[in-house]
Amino acid sequence: MATMNMAQQRKSRVYTRREIEALIASGRSIIIVRGKVLKVDAWLPYHPGGDKALQHMIGRDATDEVEQFHSAETLRFAERYQIGRIEGLWANFLPPIQGGKFRTQEELDRIPSNDNEETISSGSESENTASSADQSPVFEPAEQDAASLRKRTAVPRTSSASSVSSVDLDDMKETPKMSLLDARTQKEIDLDSVTYPALDPQTQANVVHKYRELQKRIEAEGLYDCNYMAYGIEGIRYTIALTLFIFLLRSGWYITSAFPLGFLWHQLAFVVHDASHMGITHDFITDSTIAMFTASYLGGLSAGWWKSNHNVHHIVTNSPEHDPDIEHMPFFAISHRFFENLFSTYYERAMTYDAFAKFMILYQNYTYYPIMLFGRFNLYRLGWAHLLLGLGPKKGIAWWFRWFEIVGQVVFWTWYGYGVVYKTIPGGWNRFWFVLISHAITAPLHVQITLSHFAMSTADLGVTESFPQKMLRTTMDVDCPQWLDFFHGGLQFQAIHHLYPRIPRHNLRKTQRLVQDFCNDVDIPYALYGFVDGNKVVIGKLRDVGRQAAILAECQRTIVEGEFGSHTH
Repeated sequence: MATMNMAQQRKSRVYTRREIEALIASGRSIIIVRGKVLKVDAWLPYHPGGDKALQHMIGRDATDEVEQFHSAETLRFAERYQIGRIEGLWANFLPPIQGGKFRTQEELDRIPSNDNEETISSGSESENTASSADQSPVFEPAEQDAASLRKRTAVPRTSSASSVSSVDLDDMKETPKMSLLDARTQKEIDLDSVTYPALDPQTQANVVHKYRELQKRIEAEGLYDCNYMAYGIEGIRYTIALTLFIFLLRSGWYITSAFPLGFLWHQLAFVVHDASHMGITHDFITDSTIAMFTASYLGGLSAGWWKSNHNVHHIVTNSPEHDPDIEHMPFFAISHRFFENLFSTYYERAMTYDAFAKFMILYQNYTYYPIMLFGRFNLYRLGWAHLLLGLGPKKGIAWWFRWFEIVGQVVFWTWYGYGVVYKTIPGGWNRFWFVLISHAITAPLHVQITLSHFAMSTADLGVTESFPQKMLRTTMDVDCPQWLDFFHGGLQFQAIHHLYPRIPRHNLRKTQRLVQDFCNDVDIPYALYGFVDGNKVVIGKLRDVGRQAAILAECQRTIVEGEFGSHTH
């Protein structure tokens, strides 16, 4: 009883902003969920989704991120890490992994208390009916993000996907070398600032409040319930593809048999995506096993790598320094910021903008589709690195995932590499074309994944921006007829999926109407393009960034020539 009372006392302690800042400065990993202060240091090596996903939430109210990615059981489990609570709305810090600086207790003691404590005016009583735990922490210290406080101007709203590429760069040709990229960055921030709702506490709190109300409505309408009949139909499609592959292979139509096998891999990737988000059974172990078996044993990929990569992507979507899903240097750059030799916090290395990258970026709108044909080979490389280097969790509930997938790799390369390619298919050229075609057929998957983000904003509006607004600002949906949903595998509803990642994909179309109503209600543009138009926008974005690279190169060349001329003179 005494132990229980001590635990309750510990959890009921109210932490000030100063105390939490000091804890983080001392190396503690503190996140806020529903007003509860969680110290997750002990959980970092056990987290099945990787430690970086948690690191991006340190110092923040991560209520929406945590609740959307975890089951109710996991959320109850997380409460064991609670060390206290906060009162009122939380002002987000910039996480250390993103460059946030924190003052130690000694440094804070030298600052008068009223210079550091921040409060939010709650407005009228009618505006403050929601509890503080149900509101998003939507403002930050001014010194952490001055850009978020810039004055907004009244201009017509438009989708950022189409607007970013329309910013005129000709006026930047005369910009000094050191400010060229900064000027472009400012243009994009200003554009997003007038396109999306304001970042003030009241506006963002309203966005989050409406978002959580929508969550309750989605739950009430049963949209989190998996439609297993739909998976029965999926199974028939997979069986037909597998049967056709085996029949053609045994009939000596070796190269032709690569087409149904590639189609099968393309379709199975959607199952991996569903299961990795716990969108099938909603049980972590069951869905993770389905994902790993499908990815590794049938496809030679790693669901463990995908989960680690994808969870970070969902939290810091389209952030050039942090989102691995847009870090494709030296082949692609979807933002001019990649010209700055950015350091990737996910890969923990600099993304060098070297001579090869400078050449490739100039022509990336032409190389986009050819490179997508080989996307699966890159997934092999990333999966092997994840498994061989032991980058996944080594402790906790997911400790065995790595070994299960390593066995899966052995099984896959035995049946595919040895059994099919080496033993069954005769002749080097037959093998070459079989391997190439079976992998190239999966290219629409890679186009689909990049399509939803490449054309969208990469601007950083600071930590005041709410989770739902950031997801809708950085993600687009693809419009297609319902009968074609099987081809897109739910990935055409990426914006909806980013808002509610655990909704089964067969319910995403039903959810779309509710999300559109939400967007209209809070005045957030909902980016929706047809598949062809979406591809045009992506190619346009790649061309635009390539043009920026050409302008930067021209400016640098002019400056060098000018300096050389002045020296010779």
